[in-house]
Amino acid sequence: MWRSTITNSRNKINQAWSNSLIAHPHKSPRNCIRGFLLNYSDMADNKGCKPKSGGGKKKEVKKETGLGLTHKKDDNFGEWYSEVCVSGEMIEYYDISGCYILRPWAMSIWETMQSFFDPEIKKLNIKNCYFPLFVSPGVLEKEKDHIEGFAPEVAWVTKSGKSDLEVPIAIRPTSETVMYPYYSKWIRGHRDLPLRLNQWCNVVRWEFSNPTPFIRSREFLWQEGHTAFATKEEADTEVLEILELYRRIYEEYLAIPVIKGKKSENEKFAGGLYTTSVEAFIPNTGRGVQGATSHCLGQNFAKMFDITFENEKGEKGMVWQNSWAYSTRTIGVMVM
Repeated sequence: MWRSTITNSRNKINQAWSNSLIAHPHKSPRNCIRGFLLNYSDMADNKGCKPKSGGGKKKEVKKETGLGLTHKKDDNFGEWYSEVCVSGEMIEYYDISGCYILRPWAMSIWETMQSFFDPEIKKLNIKNCYFPLFVSPGVLEKEKDHIEGFAPEVAWVTKSGKSDLEVPIAIRPTSETVMYPYYSKWIRGHRDLPLRLNQWCNVVRWEFSNPTPFIRSREFLWQEGHTAFATKEEADTEVLEILELYRRIYEEYLAIPVIKGKKSENEKFAGGLYTTSVEAFIPNTGRGVQGATSHCLGQNFAKMFDITFENEKGEKGMVWQNSWAYSTRTIGVMVM
């Protein structure tokens, strides 16, 4: 979508975005994003980046410096990608490795996706909430199989000023262990089900090398949904409903074809029953990239956190749970 021949300055990029909005004031934001990307590419073609066909002397192309791209997508994909993110004014590098400033253009794309997804999940009677960023060690250790996969990435707060904390506090890498102790408290009977909550928040995953803007960062924005049902059939239905919404984000809003599917046992979410995902293909690397996931957690977490309910017959049972999420990685996939 973005072309390696783009050599235009920031003011020209801004003009393309403005033209898209002005020319189509009644169009949805997703079409404005598409229009902007097309205008951005067209400017590169129309300003001498491609020689005109036919005879005669070729027009000399004046080399721009500072604001243009210096790497070609086909020659050095990684450097090209980073340049597009920075020169396109989507991110700025921060002085902590793996952390990035999301500039207004990146946030506007994220907000456009939010403006689609949030009303859609509310149609499913899913409500928004917010849980704290910090996690106690005791809660993390309660579900060792689940957190084991995240353990190397967990960031810890160990000091308050110059004093060591008596008990270190973890920063959430995901929120299953944060939220489910309270699901156990809130769910008592069948009238409390289904419980369907979503939160828009940030998470931190620290221990890795070679960070990449949007794709692999130590802090990122996402939404994460956590739901509980009386039956597996209800949980299975929701998994596919959410997966379809993720497909629509990519194909209808970002113009990226994706494949919906089920992960293998080795690739599924730790502690879950099964995992579904949407996957995009990156031609320049020949690889797929995971775009979003929708997990059926089964009853494993319900057993760990004692999330039970009493049905209409007075019988006690375990709830069936799902979790699902997409993040600002979507923007990186769009650029690629």
